[in-house]
Amino acid sequence: MTSPSPATPSPAPLSADGVARLSTALDLEHQAVYAYGVLGPYLNGSLRTSARTAEATHRTRRDKVEALLGDAAPTAAAGYALPQPVKDKASALALAVVVEDGVTTAYRAALAVTSGGNRKIVLDAMIDAANRAAAWRRAAGTTPGTVSFPGRPA
Repeated sequence: MTSPSPATPSPAPLSADGVARLSTALDLEHQAVYAYGVLGPYLNGSLRTSARTAEATHRTRRDKVEALLGDAAPTAAAGYALPQPVKDKASALALAVVVEDGVTTAYRAALAVTSGGNRKIVLDAMIDAANRAAAWRRAAGTTPGTVSFPGRPA
């Protein structure tokens, strides 16, 4: 016998602040997809596989946030300026950490102004990005591998 799964809360209407913060998160999802396309070729083996998985996850999250925002969703730019150049494995891993930290910060900001199903989507995205940032830190040999309060502005 199986237990019924808990119902997922319905998405609630977004406030103007919620739209603004989710728009920021969406922009960072677009940037993440772009960045993984740039950094992926500098990685190999399981790291390249992880980068491809991360890119696919960001595409899925981007689509969810676009659906939440509807007509208010900003469109993706044709390209993005990367926060740092990528020229080797180390710089690719460093960029992956920066990308995930940025996404984590954007979703943490959106968490404060969302509720119901929207809040669950935002929380799941924040946790996922924070976990991925920690994984990239471990892959890069960075210590500490985690931050005390993921998404909290420094």
